[in-house]
Amino acid sequence: MKLTRELLLELPKSDLHLHLDGSLRPKSLIEMARERRVKLPAYSEKGLFTKVFKDRYRNLGEYLHGFGLTCSVLQDHEALERAAFELCVDNQEEGVRYIEIRFAPQLHARPGFGVVEVLRAVSDGIERAVKGFNARPEVRDGVEPPFYAGIVVCAMRFFMPGFSRNYEAMFEAFPEMPEEQMFGLASEALVRASLRARDEHGAPVCGVDLAGKEGGYPAADHQGAYALAHQAFLGKTVHAGEDYGPESIFQAITECHADRIGHGTWVFSADHVTDPAISKKREYIKRLTEYIADRRITLEVCLTSNLQTIPGLRSLSDHPMKKMLRERLSTTLCTDNRLISRTTVTGEWEKAIEAFRLRPKQVSDLLVYGFKRSFFPGNYREKRAFVRQILDYRDAVFARHGVRHKK
Repeated sequence: MKLTRELLLELPKSDLHLHLDGSLRPKSLIEMARERRVKLPAYSEKGLFTKVFKDRYRNLGEYLHGFGLTCSVLQDHEALERAAFELCVDNQEEGVRYIEIRFAPQLHARPGFGVVEVLRAVSDGIERAVKGFNARPEVRDGVEPPFYAGIVVCAMRFFMPGFSRNYEAMFEAFPEMPEEQMFGLASEALVRASLRARDEHGAPVCGVDLAGKEGGYPAADHQGAYALAHQAFLGKTVHAGEDYGPESIFQAITECHADRIGHGTWVFSADHVTDPAISKKREYIKRLTEYIADRRITLEVCLTSNLQTIPGLRSLSDHPMKKMLRERLSTTLCTDNRLISRTTVTGEWEKAIEAFRLRPKQVSDLLVYGFKRSFFPGNYREKRAFVRQILDYRDAVFARHGVRHKK
């Protein structure tokens, strides 16, 4: 009973860790750059893949270079709406039925076009794609499940100059303020604006994230922003355990009320525990992972991206997802960045199946985690009904391909 690519394409999938600015179509990036007179290193897809968006990167800085280009074209309503719409369509075409588009709206804002307007632009793109897909006869008649998408706003652990002149100006206005305090205040302002977009304009803002380099930029600096999100019933996820150790994951859970963890790659690594107060490192990790497992805190695993940005990972055989599965942690496969990592949801599933020898039962169960642990922007009853549709369709697809997945 082989898990073929045809089967994987048809199965209903999700992507909970998906950056808008890292997932543009290369053709669209070129067109938008020309229209907005933004300089690119190349103006052909082949040239961009050779010079910018590679299969492997030498370091995280090289990986992040592409975001400067994509952010530079996503500075108006038309571009943001188009990018969101196309991202939804690209996922729909490979059987994905739910995505959470995450990005930092503050990097796309400018005077007269604030965070609320940025979120409304992305919301318009999502709405257009959702309505178009869900109007199909096979969806309308209940033969296939619908497609939905939410927005997760990204607070930033630190700021890299060049990504947003508007953001730079905000920092320049308060030169005496400690950097970490400025980052925290910026995150609180982001959450407040995002709630206005959700509550006053109907944008499907469903969660908050914290992105950026972990070392030296602790999640605790953004505790106030996450408290606001917590009080407003937003879902909470944090990039943690990607370029720092298990303490970063612990802080995300305890200081930021994290429901999910972005990456969590070093969750099992005693070598990455750096706090001198933690003398029994393996016991600390054991308790941490048991806590994560017991509370079903989901790890958003991005295999290709991890290989590209983490020097310690030489191949997928070294990736801790194998142990995550063995320890029965709640995990879900994600792309991170479809363009910058040159991947797709189906491609991530193919790599996981080959690397970890996943059986149909494991694939069946893992598929469901992405839907159940989503920050679905509708109410609980709507989410339950949607998940039921996904389960029924998943079973029908397996049966159609003659693959037993219940044992």
